[in-house]
Amino acid sequence: MTSTVLDDGDARRLRECLEGGGVALFPADTVYGLGCDPERRSAVERLYRLKGRHVDRPSAVMFFALAPALRALPELGAAERRAVTALLPGLLTLLLPNRERRFPLACGPDPSTLGLRVPLLGEALRALGALERPMLQSSANLSGGPEARRLADVAPRLLAGADLILDGGELLGVPSTVLDLRDYEASGEWKVVREGAVATEAVARALG
Repeated sequence: MTSTVLDDGDARRLRECLEGGGVALFPADTVYGLGCDPERRSAVERLYRLKGRHVDRPSAVMFFALAPALRALPELGAAERRAVTALLPGLLTLLLPNRERRFPLACGPDPSTLGLRVPLLGEALRALGALERPMLQSSANLSGGPEARRLADVAPRLLAGADLILDGGELLGVPSTVLDLRDYEASGEWKVVREGAVATEAVARALG
C-alpha cells in the first residue's frame, strides 16, 4: 500500500500490475476504482467477479493523459475530437461512437459504443499521468453498492482480491458525469446520461 501522494514508483507498479494481468485498486479524480488490462479477458472477468458485476455490463476505458487517448482513437471526427479536447481531462465519462470496435471487452453488449475516461489528476495523483497504456475501469464497489471516497470505504472483499492497492487519500466521492456524444459529429447533439461531478451547465459552457 502506498502513501496518499503517489510517485513514479506507484505509476510503475500500476503499469506492471496491468501488464501482468492483475487487478488494481486505485484513486481517480472522483472515487476509487478497479482497473485491469482492457484487452485481457481473464483479467476483465476476474475484475467483474470481484465486484459481482455481470460481464455483459459495459465499463469505461481510462487513460491517465489525453494525448494517448487521442492516439488510441484516430478515427474520431473533427467535432468529436474538439469536444473530447474541451472536456478532458475532466470528471466525465464520454460515450463515443466506437467505429473500429476497439476494446470490445469493455463495451458489453454494444460494441458500437465506447466509454472514455481521462481523469483530472491533482497534485497527489499527478505521477499517474506518465502511464500511457489504457485500463478498463469500474468503480471500486460491489455491484450496486456505494462509491468509495476513501480506502476505508472499500469492501473488504475488494481489498483482499486486488493485486495492487494505491492509496490516494480522500477523494471527491461523487462519480463522474456520463455524457453521450454519439450523435455529436453528425448533429452537434449531446445529452447527459448521468449527472455527477460535472453539472450539465458546465458541460454546455465547455462545448460552447
